[in-house]
Formats: sequence, C-alpha cells, structure tokens
Amino acid sequence: MSESLSTLHDLIFQLSEPIRKTLSETPYTPPEGSTISVKAVLDHLLPSPSNLPNIGESQIRASIRDFALACALLSSSQSSTHDIVSWIPANFSASAESAIRELSRAYSIAFGEANAKRIGELGRDCGVVPEEKRLVVELMPEVFPSLKDAIKESSIDKLDDADEVSAASARAPVGFAIVAAHQFRWFVTQIDNPHLGKLSTLVIPCALMALDHWSPEVKVCVSRFVFLDRLSGQGMVSFIHIGKNVSASELGSYGDAILDVCCQNIASSDEIWHLVVEMSVILVTCIQRSDPRSSWYERMLNEMLSHLERQPRNKDRRVAWLQHIEPLFSSVGLVLLAHFRRIFPLFFQWMRADDNETVLLVLKQVHTVIRITWIRNTPYVERLVDELAALYKGASSKKSCEDIRRLISQILILLQQCKGLQFEAAYDKYRDDPILSDVVPSLSGRYTEMMIENLDVCTLK
Repeated sequence: MSESLSTLHDLIFQLSEPIRKTLSETPYTPPEGSTISVKAVLDHLLPSPSNLPNIGESQIRASIRDFALACALLSSSQSSTHDIVSWIPANFSASAESAIRELSRAYSIAFGEANAKRIGELGRDCGVVPEEKRLVVELMPEVFPSLKDAIKESSIDKLDDADEVSAASARAPVGFAIVAAHQFRWFVTQIDNPHLGKLSTLVIPCALMALDHWSPEVKVCVSRFVFLDRLSGQGMVSFIHIGKNVSASELGSYGDAILDVCCQNIASSDEIWHLVVEMSVILVTCIQRSDPRSSWYERMLNEMLSHLERQPRNKDRRVAWLQHIEPLFSSVGLVLLAHFRRIFPLFFQWMRADDNETVLLVLKQVHTVIRITWIRNTPYVERLVDELAALYKGASSKKSCEDIRRLISQILILLQQCKGLQFEAAYDKYRDDPILSDVVPSLSGRYTEMMIENLDVCTLK
C-alpha cells in the first residue's frame, strides 16, 4: 500500500469514529410503515475497524465511496423534513458535512495528479473546482449509476409486450429509493454553475429515473435540485438545482425527456405541487427560451390550467402557481393571448379570494400579463375594469388594503396607456364615484391634453 493510501486509510478511520459514536448514541425509531432501518444503512456504509488493517487499494477506494455516501445521507437531512432523515440532529448532519470536506481536501493533496486527470476526463479543469468538492466530482461516475439502480429497484416498470405495469416494489422496499434520492440530491447540489453542465450526462439519467418514480418522496428530492428542496420528493429538488445551473445546450438531447416528465408530474398531489410548478417553469424556460411558440409551452400551460380549473378554490395550488408562473409568461410573450380565455376567468375568481396573499399575487400577475401582451384583441377589458373597481372599493376591509390599492392603481394606469378610448369607455361609470375618482389622476384630462398636443403637432406640420 502506498504512503498516500495509508494516510487516507488512517484518516477515514479517524473521521468515521466520532460519526459512528454519535450514530450509536442518537435515538432512532423507524417511521411507521417503513421496512428499512436508515441507521443500519449508515452503519453499513461506515468503515468497520475490523476491516481496516491490511486492506488493498480497491478496498480503500470503496471505503472512500461508502463514507461519502454516508456523509451525503447525513448532510441531506439539513434540507429535508422527510421522516426517513428527520431523526438526524442538525449538529450531527453538520459534522458529517465537515468530515467529507476534510477527506476531500486530503484526497486532493494525496492524489492531486490522478484526481486532476479523472476530473479532466469529465470535461472539467481541476484547477477551477474547489478542493473540498473535487472528491465529490470524481465519485460521481461511480456513485450515480448505483443510486439510479437503487431508485429503479422500487419503481414501476411498463412491460415490453403490453400496457400493463409491474410493481418492482416487490423487489426492494421504497425506503431504499428514498435514501438513494437524498444521497443523489446532496451530490448534485454540491456542484453548481459552470461545472454542473459538463456533468449533465451523468446527472440527468439518474434525475429522470427519480422524477419518474411513483413515490412523491423520491420525486421531490430530484425535482428541486435540477434547475435551480423541501418536503418529500427529492428528485424535484435536484432538478430545480440543475435548471438554475445548466444551460439548454448542455442538456442536449435530454430536453424533451425532461419536459415530458415535468408534464406527467403536473397531475401531482398537493404536497409537491409547488415543487412541480417551480421545476416545470424553470426547465421549460431554460430549454425552450428561444422558441416562444414551442409546443412544450402550450402543453405545460394547458396542463396547469386544467388542474387549476378543476380546483380553483385550492389556495395552496393557486398561490404556488401565481408565485412561479411569471418567467413562463415572459418567455411566451404575445403567445399568451391565445390562453386569455382560460387565464382571465381564473384571475377574476382569485381577485375575490378571502386571503390577501392570493389577491396580491393575482394582481401582480395581471399587471405582468398586461405589460407583456398590451392586452390586445381581447373582450376582457371592461370586465377587468369592473373587477378592479370592485376590489379597490372592497379593499378597505382587508389587512393589505394599501398594497392592494397601489397595485390596482398601477394596473389601471397601464390599462389607460394601452387601451386608450376603450379604457375610457369602460371606466366612465366610475368617474363620479367618490372612492374611485382619484384612482387614476386626471383620467379624462390627461387623455384630452394628449389629443390636443397631437392635434397641435399635426397642425404645425
């Protein structure tokens, strides 16, 4: 065994000892219904003292991989509330993350040249990858395929010769897939722009496997990491991270597969709807940014609107959608006009919602839609003016009265600018209303002055 390997051999044991001790002292009760012991999984990944003496290079490298997977699972508990890792104390998680960083720095020193070569084979310059992350990058080609297999073991497979599905969950408990998804998310979120894009061929197949899993706990883990985490569904967490750190060109041929999985997941449970929307918007605007008429925008927006129309009173769903949808609106531009017949009825209904959060969010999106489309060729101008006027008058009883009225004033001024005489006709009925008379200052006077100025210019010419 080389001196460098011997040094790492000793370091792994030193770093593992306090982790193993804390693990044995931490109370643990498997979640109800769980068929696996996460504590046992961690214990298996940590090197055993009896296995350390007289082991070869391949065993040491395997112990490095397993130690990294143990630390990844422990560290992932900091950004997850899932029962499977909720028993891990914050200080235990932090100490595991510190340990893997220390091992990575020692590994970079001991095997600097070999480490640089392996990272170079992945398309990255070792010099621009921080020392504490180089080991993570080098382990990805070895770790991701095994994590993908662990997720696949409890997925649902479609049979080749029929439309029937077979529950692969009989082969492995879903708990192992949830563990693998947490580990995968941690590995992916250690690497960001510009390094992550070069590793997309390693990352995306595993992320797609997790996102296509039947379990929401697995989905959430991956969804949130891809293009940009929380709750269950570790796949979505990962995809959000990817979307924020990878360019469309780096995603290559995976674009359609990613967006197809996004669309399939729109029909999800309330618990992960916010992640589905965030992930889908980030990914479609990244992949289809240069094509506002892409069929993916059409499909995704129609899927979302269909679910919102079926549950318009579901506060969590509408709030999540209103919070995250603006980048999609901005990307499609005038194409949004084709969806007005479905969007505005929802807007009008939500403007009458009891909660201030919905009202403020929908007003912001109304302003966005008008600004983007100049609300041309639409029959909704008069109805919009009436709804805004009613909301302005009724806002006095709301906690966010001032903010609501400020947004309504901005929308009315924008409407005046883009619709001119059509707006004048719609607003005429409110000019003598004592509450609404000053909402848009000098409403008729401003328009008259502008017409006179234009007439004077024409006369001079």
